[in-house]
Amino acid sequence: MSEIDNYEMVSVYRMTDAARDELLSVNRECVFNWTTQDGYPMGVIMSYIWRDGRVWLTAGAHRHRISAIRKRPKVAVVVTSTGTELGPSKTVTVRGNAVIHEDRATKAWFYPAFALHLRREQKAADAFAQMLDSPLRIVIEVIPDKFVTYDGTKMMRHTIGQLSPDELAEPLESDTIRLERELRRRGLKHD
Repeated sequence: MSEIDNYEMVSVYRMTDAARDELLSVNRECVFNWTTQDGYPMGVIMSYIWRDGRVWLTAGAHRHRISAIRKRPKVAVVVTSTGTELGPSKTVTVRGNAVIHEDRATKAWFYPAFALHLRREQKAADAFAQMLDSPLRIVIEVIPDKFVTYDGTKMMRHTIGQLSPDELAEPLESDTIRLERELRRRGLKHD
C-alpha cells in the first residue's frame, strides 16, 4: 500500500549532495537561462562541465546571452538525468551568478577539460579544444548560490511503499506554509 495519496508535496524528494554532484558531473548538456533587458527569461541548450563546485560553459563573446549576463549576471542552469546512465526522473537546477572569463589561464585549463568531457577520446578532444580557442570565445563560470533538486525515483518508490523514511528530506516552505495556505484558499482545509 502507498504511503502517499497525491503528488503535491515533492520537496521531500530532493537529491543528496553526492547524487546532485554525480548528475552534474556525468551530464554534458544543460539549459542555460538568463533574462533579457525587458525581463523575459530565455534559455538555450549548451554543453558544460562541472568542476570545483561550479558550472563552466563557453560561447562566442558576440552572443546575446553574453551581453545579457554582463548586465544581469543572475542565471540558472537546468540539468536532467534523462539519457544518462543514471536513468530518468532526476533534475538539478543551479541558481547562481555568471562570471565571464577571457584570461589565458582560464582558457588553458578549460578548453582541454571541456573538450575531453564532450569528446571522450583524446585525439578528437585535442582537435575540438584547438577549434574552441579562438579570439572571440569566452568562458562562463556559474557560481551557485542555490540548488533545487528532484529525484523522481524516490517518489516512485514512496508511492509503492518502498522508500525508507530516512531517505525523505525535510519539506521546504513550499510544501508546508505555502501548501497549507493554498489548501485554505481553495477551501480544501479549515483551521
